[in-house]
Amino acid sequence: MKKILPVLIILVALVITASVVIGVKRTKTVDWEESFDEKSNKPYGVSVLYKELPKLFKDYKVRTVYHQPASYLKANSEDGYGEHIAEGTYIIIGNSDYLEDDSIDELLNFVDAGNTLFLSDYYFPQKIHDTLDVSVNFVENEKDSISYLSLKHVNIDDIKLDRNASDQYFSEFDSINHTVLGHSKIDYKHTNFLQVPFGKGTVFLHTEPKAFTNYHLLKEERYKYIEGILSYLPDNHVYFDSYTKIQTGYDGDVEKESNLGWFLEQLSFKWAWFTAIIFGILFMIFNAKRRQRIIRIIKPLQNTTVAFVKTVSNLYFDTKDHKNLVDKKITYFLEKIRRDLNLNTDVLDEEFIEKLASKTGKKKDDVKKLVNYINLMRSKNEFFEENLIKLNRHIEAFYSK
Repeated sequence: MKKILPVLIILVALVITASVVIGVKRTKTVDWEESFDEKSNKPYGVSVLYKELPKLFKDYKVRTVYHQPASYLKANSEDGYGEHIAEGTYIIIGNSDYLEDDSIDELLNFVDAGNTLFLSDYYFPQKIHDTLDVSVNFVENEKDSISYLSLKHVNIDDIKLDRNASDQYFSEFDSINHTVLGHSKIDYKHTNFLQVPFGKGTVFLHTEPKAFTNYHLLKEERYKYIEGILSYLPDNHVYFDSYTKIQTGYDGDVEKESNLGWFLEQLSFKWAWFTAIIFGILFMIFNAKRRQRIIRIIKPLQNTTVAFVKTVSNLYFDTKDHKNLVDKKITYFLEKIRRDLNLNTDVLDEEFIEKLASKTGKKKDDVKKLVNYINLMRSKNEFFEENLIKLNRHIEAFYSK
């Protein structure tokens, strides 16, 4: 123990020193990845919006779609095998470039049937551009990374959007059939929100998905801008796209989550956690060497023969079945004679008495009394308690002498 103590003190000192040094030098960084993940509480996740959707569409069902729209909408069609027929508004925020052509076709069929598609992204898949006849361009924000967002037909002040390096906008669109609903502004206004009729339904295209993220929704009164955008959507069921979020973010990495993830980001908890693990391991190492293994107590087997005999005898005695008890006493006695002395007990005659007395060393008269009484009991049909008691005394006298 004297040799181990200095080592233990050194290890403790090293752990404390490391935690202090790292705690002083480390500055906590914020993850600004634009994941648009509805489960992410990071600045550019959309968990705040996602949690508010059931309140904004309180009389309707909000479903999260973890599949490509092609497979999901086909399954939940009139001829599909899904649990319901999909109808309402399909919302996609960010990552729309990962939509495959068959999914775009299925989304447009969904709209053509009288439903709504809301799509907010910096750029859209080429098939969207071609089919809806729109083009997107951008202007760099070289001044202060701040732009302003506004909506037509909604009575709110312009909303400031900071940390915005550039503005994406619709450089070309069908000004006759497409309706302008909103603008972004750096030095001058650009169209960034369009309403596009398609078949019996409507497509809403928006080019600033960052506005929907946690950072902007929780800052100042920017949430009013999102409330204004969603007010254009019809009151109906909502399908919130999550397929591209669980596949990959813009940088190609999947945003991982774990139960301990948030806690391990807190410096104090992280070092408390690691210190507890280290000391737990040290405790197990040193304690295992010093503690004697537990010796298991093995109880001896109980002899239940006597208890069994008492139970059986009491059973017969209480029922006054003396004949049965007499027969069993005689049977067990003769069985013991056969087993211990190797004598034939089929005929209990004079010859048997002489052999039994000879092998046991008992007086012949005593043995004769016992055998004669056994023969007497065998010849009777009716027994009394006195017969049972007398037979028992003869047998006990035979074993005791």
